[in-house]
Amino acid sequence: MNLITVQFLFDFGSPNAYLSHKVIPQIEARSTAKFEYIPILLGGLFKLSNNRSPAETNAQIPAKRAYDLLELDRFVNKHGLTAYRRNPHFPINTLQIMRGAVAAQSLGCFKPYVDAVFASMWEREKKMDEPEVIAGELTAAGLDASALMAASQSPDVKSRLLANTQDAHARGAFGSPTFFVGEEIFFGKDRLDDVEVEINRVRSR
Repeated sequence: MNLITVQFLFDFGSPNAYLSHKVIPQIEARSTAKFEYIPILLGGLFKLSNNRSPAETNAQIPAKRAYDLLELDRFVNKHGLTAYRRNPHFPINTLQIMRGAVAAQSLGCFKPYVDAVFASMWEREKKMDEPEVIAGELTAAGLDASALMAASQSPDVKSRLLANTQDAHARGAFGSPTFFVGEEIFFGKDRLDDVEVEINRVRSR
């Protein structure tokens, strides 16, 4: 059986990316597909695609904001994601922690880094754009905060995050979470069922 790879374009600042991250292991277990996590900078992608965050676009539409929260709560309840908390510091500038994700790839600690930062953002409600908070959370997770934060400032890390973001835009992405099964694009946590259908369709060919 051929292993199917699904690309997951993510930014820690997206609560829907966090919720997807928590559900992905269930899909991998059912489908034996593998999700490849690709760090992007959501603010940069918004600029490239002339998009804005829902917090901005729905600011004057109370009913839409309320419905979005309702759908989020439904997803949380459906999947039993009881650790989820709305971060009171939202929106957070994620540049440092997204560069940290790219650095973690080079340092061989990508998965624990991703787990730790998503939890800090959307379970422990931390203000993850302050260096001392970032360092404290990484250290508490058993990671080498000094090495990660130093590596995140390297030109190579900065250029790779930029390249990931530019490539995402070139492929048609405009937000996070975005998924690619081959060249088929899916946007949003609510498309994960469709992602799984596409995985099975590709496998059956």
